[in-house]
Amino acid sequence: MRSEIVVVGGGAGGLELACKLGRKLGPSKVMLIDSRLYHIWKPSLHEVAAGTLDIHQEGLSYQMLAHDNGFTFVYGALEGLDADRRRLRVGAVDTAGGEEVLPARSIDYASLVLAIGSTSNYFGVPGAPEHTISLNATEDAERFRLRLLRLLAMADQDKSDGKPAAIDIVIIGGGATGVELAAELREASGVYASYGFDHLEALRDVHITLLEGAPRILAPLPERVSQAALALLKERAIRVVTECKVTSIEPGRVQDAAGNAYRADLCVWAAGIRAPQLLSDLGLATNRGGQLEVDERLRVKGSEHIYALGDCAACVDRNGKPVPPRAQAAHQQADYLRRSFLLQAAGKPEQRQGYAYTDYGSLVSVGSTTSVGSLMGALRGFNWFVEGFLARMMYVSLHLMHHRAVLGTMRTGLLALARFLIRRTTPLVKLH
Repeated sequence: MRSEIVVVGGGAGGLELACKLGRKLGPSKVMLIDSRLYHIWKPSLHEVAAGTLDIHQEGLSYQMLAHDNGFTFVYGALEGLDADRRRLRVGAVDTAGGEEVLPARSIDYASLVLAIGSTSNYFGVPGAPEHTISLNATEDAERFRLRLLRLLAMADQDKSDGKPAAIDIVIIGGGATGVELAAELREASGVYASYGFDHLEALRDVHITLLEGAPRILAPLPERVSQAALALLKERAIRVVTECKVTSIEPGRVQDAAGNAYRADLCVWAAGIRAPQLLSDLGLATNRGGQLEVDERLRVKGSEHIYALGDCAACVDRNGKPVPPRAQAAHQQADYLRRSFLLQAAGKPEQRQGYAYTDYGSLVSVGSTTSVGSLMGALRGFNWFVEGFLARMMYVSLHLMHHRAVLGTMRTGLLALARFLIRRTTPLVKLH
C-alpha cells in the first residue's frame, strides 16, 4: 500500500487534516491510520464517563468520514517506522478471542504526519497505573461509567437493607479534565438517583474529592477563572484539596505527602500527560517527555518528510514557550499543514512563515448549564472573563466547530438537531 500523505492518529487535529486534504486531493493521495474504528472529540470524554453522553450516538465512523471526505482509512495501530525507506508498519487487528481480522501491513508514503496524541503521566506514583482510571480513550470512560453504575446499584441495595452506604470518588488533578469530570459527576449522580436508585441522595451518599498539587485548580488559567470554578464546585458539594501531593495509591485508598488518606471506591488520574512510549522507539528526535521535537514548519527535527502535530509534538510559540496540549493548538497546526501540503501538491513554494500558535483563551465546563473561562483579546496579555450561560454556549460551539470541520455545515446542523430530539426521548444518563 502507498499514499502521498499518511496521517497517523484520528484525533481532533489528525482527523481534521485528513478530511480537509481528502476533499482537495482525493483518496489516492491521502490516508488516515487509526487503531480504532470511530472518532470521539476527546474533551467530551468526561461526559461519557459520567454517563451523560452515549458513545454509541456520539462516535463518528472513520470509514464513513473517509467515504464522505475523500481519504483512505486504514484500521490498525502503528508498530514501526523505517524513515530511510519511507515505510511504516501497521499491526494486525485481532478479535477479543484472538482471531485475526486484518493482517499486519506495510505502507509506503511520501510525507508522514504523526498525530497520535498523549497518554497519562503517572510521575512514578506507586499504584497509580494499577488502581486509577485515566480518561485517555473511550474504553477508559466506558470502564469508569460501568464501574460507577455497579457502585450505585450496590449502595442503593445496602441502603434498602438498612445498611450505611456511600460512594467515594477521588479525582487526582485539578486541571480542565479533573474539574469538568467532578462537576459532571455531581450532576449525573443526582440524575441516576431518579432512575431507580430510590434510596440514594446524591449530595449525601456520593462523595467527590478533587486533589490538586498546585496552590489552586486550573493553574495555567487566570486566577479569576480558577476562583470562579472553585466556587461552582463548592456549591455542588465537591471537596477540593490543593497543595496535595499524592504519594501512593492502593485499592480503595489514596495517600498524600502530609499523611492524609482519602477513601476511594473510584479513582481517576488526571494529573498530567506525556507522549506515548511508541514515539521514543521510532528513532526520531524526542524531548524528555517523549514528544517529537519539531521545527517552525512542524517537521520532525532531522527529517524532511515527517511532521508532527497535537499533543505528541514538542512545539514552541513566538516567545519560545511550549505550545500547550489543547484542541485549539491541534486545530491550528492541522490548518498550517493543510496549507503546506496543498502548496506542495500544486508545485508552489512553501509558506513564507512558520507555524505560530495563537491563544484564543480557554473555556472549562462546570456542569451541563454553565462554564467559565477567559477569551484572549487582540492586545497581548489582555483577556475577558466569561461565565454562566454565555460561556456554556461558547463551550458547546467548540464541539460544533470541530464537527463542522469533518462533517460540513449542513450535516453538523442536522446532527445537532437530531441529538437534541433524541435526548428528549431517552434517559438523561446511560443506564446500561
